[in-house]
Amino acid sequence: MSPHARDRARDKRRSEKYQTVLDQRAVDSRRNKQVLGIVLVMVVVIAGFVGLSMALNKNNKTSPSATSPSALASAAPGALAKPVTGCVPAPKVPADKRSATLPDKKSAAGKTFIATVSTNCGDITMELDGAKAPQTVASFLSLAKSGYWDDSPCHRLTTSGIFVLQCGDPTGTGGGTPGYGYGVENAPANFTYPKGSLAMARTSDPKSNGGQFFIVYKETTLNDPTGYSIFGKITSGMDIVDRVAAAGATAADANQNTAPLQPISILAVNVTEKKASQ
Repeated sequence: MSPHARDRARDKRRSEKYQTVLDQRAVDSRRNKQVLGIVLVMVVVIAGFVGLSMALNKNNKTSPSATSPSALASAAPGALAKPVTGCVPAPKVPADKRSATLPDKKSAAGKTFIATVSTNCGDITMELDGAKAPQTVASFLSLAKSGYWDDSPCHRLTTSGIFVLQCGDPTGTGGGTPGYGYGVENAPANFTYPKGSLAMARTSDPKSNGGQFFIVYKETTLNDPTGYSIFGKITSGMDIVDRVAAAGATAADANQNTAPLQPISILAVNVTEKKASQ
């Protein structure tokens, strides 16, 4: 092969190699553009999801769902900055189902009893009048002895018109009963319930007295013609009820079915008969 032929062959190979490099670069460029396009699309999609999520979160914060009055009544308060002086955390609401049988009123008739109600805020002492409310006191004695109220929350505090702290429902909902009911005893003729009075809570049915009772922390008038059974009075620990009441209740509904902001629960109830010398 002549020198000129060799030069032409060498130049041709160089040209072909260069063209191959250019072709590969073109292929790489197209591939890079495709990858970049896919990445950009993914970025746009992800940005869209992030924006949508932020918008939904904003709507959820500004448009909370409404809470029903019944849910407010049974909700755990927990809104105090710090517990009321003398109070420790309340126990969990009992999960077991509790029931009892109505005892004979003869077990309390004509007798006086002293009940010590231990709560997470301290002890409240009550004097129970079996002479004026024998069936109510007999029921109270039986429920206390069986542990019916152990760890049960006082689920209702009323702060307008009527002023009572309502307790005695182990479910904490206001709908719990021991499984029996009985009639009203010793209702005040003037419809007035003095501070410190201990009375039974009930539904519109006069024979629905059961396990729920209330403590009057400020003189209250209840204009119900049937009235509510007064079966005793607070002899010590009224300051505990006053402090819980002063802390207030959760947002009120029309019927004041609201829990106290300071949770207070009955831990145990012990009852002894009061002797004549006491």
